Amino acid sequence: MKRFKRYLVTSALPYANGPIHIGHLAGVYVPSDIYTRYLRLKGEDVISVCGSDEHGVPITLKARKEGITPQQVVDRYHAINKKAFEDFGIAFDIYSRTSNKIHYETASDFFLNLYNKGEFIEKTSLQYYDNEAGCFLADRYITGECPHCHNENAYGDQCEKCGTSLSPSDLINPRSTISGSQPVMKETLHWYLPLDKYEPWLKKWILEEHTEWKTNVYGQCKSWLDQGLQPRAVSRDLDWGVPVPVKGAEGKVLYVWFDAPIGYISATRELTPDWEKYWKDPETRMIHFIGKDNIVFHCIIFPSMLKAEGSFILPDNVPANEFLNLENDKISTSRNWAVWLHEYLEEFPGKQDVLRYALCANAPETKDNDFTWKDLQARNNNELVAILGNFVNRTLVLANNYYSGKVPEPGDLSPFDKEVLESIPRLAESTAAAIENFRFREGLKEAMNLARLGNKYLADTEPWKLIKTEPGRVKTIINISLQITANLSIILEPFLPFSMKKLREWTGLDKIKWQDAGNVSLLPPGHQVNKGGLLFEKIEDEIINRQIEKLMNTRKENEGSAAGAAAVKSAVTYEDFSKMDIRTATVLEAEKVPKTAKLLKLKIDCGTDIRTIVSGIAEYYTPESMVGRQILIIANLEPRTIKGIESKGMILMAEDPNGKLTLVSPVEKTGNGSTVK
Repeated sequence: MKRFKRYLVTSALPYANGPIHIGHLAGVYVPSDIYTRYLRLKGEDVISVCGSDEHGVPITLKARKEGITPQQVVDRYHAINKKAFEDFGIAFDIYSRTSNKIHYETASDFFLNLYNKGEFIEKTSLQYYDNEAGCFLADRYITGECPHCHNENAYGDQCEKCGTSLSPSDLINPRSTISGSQPVMKETLHWYLPLDKYEPWLKKWILEEHTEWKTNVYGQCKSWLDQGLQPRAVSRDLDWGVPVPVKGAEGKVLYVWFDAPIGYISATRELTPDWEKYWKDPETRMIHFIGKDNIVFHCIIFPSMLKAEGSFILPDNVPANEFLNLENDKISTSRNWAVWLHEYLEEFPGKQDVLRYALCANAPETKDNDFTWKDLQARNNNELVAILGNFVNRTLVLANNYYSGKVPEPGDLSPFDKEVLESIPRLAESTAAAIENFRFREGLKEAMNLARLGNKYLADTEPWKLIKTEPGRVKTIINISLQITANLSIILEPFLPFSMKKLREWTGLDKIKWQDAGNVSLLPPGHQVNKGGLLFEKIEDEIINRQIEKLMNTRKENEGSAAGAAAVKSAVTYEDFSKMDIRTATVLEAEKVPKTAKLLKLKIDCGTDIRTIVSGIAEYYTPESMVGRQILIIANLEPRTIKGIESKGMILMAEDPNGKLTLVSPVEKTGNGSTVK
């Protein structure tokens, strides 16, 4: 294998319209972090870049639905996801975002470079236009009747009832979701990247020169190339994104598929002034970690962009994973069928490594796999606790009980001792080989085999039975067990960073490097080790059953929602309705109510006065995301004391069939205190 001077590791930019879930972790971020941590331990020059993908139609749709700006949407989820990654131990060198000024500059310059070289095709096409709103409509801003199942609310790109992919022109009686009017066809100019021009080069580069790529990646690329490539638009009519930087392109932005991967470049520019050596020096090895839904973009489209530009290196490998299912069902953000990372971190404090371990041990490396709570419990209790934790604890306890924590001088080695010692460097090497070849599940298994070996060694030698009759033999056994423990703290570091940091503190290993792995004299005689403790703790059935029940309730809610929205309540008189004083208000300040999970304390301006309202919306809105929002409140509701706080009023919310709450806001901003009639 070619030796490289440095490494650039990129991780797929998560879309900033929702939080991170375990499918994202298993597919992209745990593998990326394992690989990066391994390279750092080896002392390689490596940087790991990621960030929020913040443009595109889904974000504008979410913003419109919530009555806020796209920037407010991406600000909210960028903050949530950045903190979740940090708390989970995903050690990016930078977590940037595509709404940053440096990204706009980088993406614009990249486009202009290709534009000035004549790499784009300019083409006029017909696209739906909303005369009332005065804008072209993206596919998701158009609804109509599906020509296949006759669902009257199919989108311009897909019917969610029958699952058929559509074009806006396929819809019967199309209408704009912005104004409700019937759109008309209008000519619009766009720029296209001629992927067909790069097809011969791609076939040679991928199919002949990268046969070592994972079979799922190679196979998907071959399928696309066999079907033939077509020019792909790099611009679209939208007001949210990087503006197309040429004359006559007003109201047009770079298509998100073109703009997002350039985010890796802009993040590197933001991180270091030496960014070009990571992107333009052939002595750099670039690795893209992605999920299978991004294979085509990172193996065919982005390399074609880089090839067209001419000065950038190309990815050396793209080790994409398949999808992770949840409890035998496809993860779905719209159905809330997911385990969200930020919620896991709240409900399982200090157990980041347990989830890292379960996701790696069951990683969907070549085919879709299934995550279950029972499997996580079994792996924790039967492997992390019973094997790894048990071995470490017994070793340190014996060392402290017999030798006051000082590493004993070993005596003569038995054949069994020699066999065990020879296994340490072998398992370190096999772990490294698996990581180098992106087989992280295998690497974790090999590293854990060292813990299994240690457990068996102690069980077979039984030093506690020999301490009085063969004290010299016990010294050898404890020395070897401590060497295994020290080696575990190195080779499991990429997989279980929090636990191995703790283990190195117990063994007194300060600075480590991967090259130390396999050394059977890491802890010299006389070296002081600490008493240690429990590296992992058992997870009880009650905790797991609570998580399963939570998911089952979600499933019941989804099944119930299939029958439609909640039934209309009994009729009320107009006089009853007119008693409610509903007004517009703006949130001035917001904070969580201490010792509660759902309550926010809001200071609001409702025109006539400044007041406080306590609302149970913390599951859906952060304090930061509430400040500056205009909302609707019932202003004449009798005050109520909640957690010692007087709450004067109630915020109006919409509740969907799944129980999710969404703020109700005016479509256009109006003066605070305006009445709703």
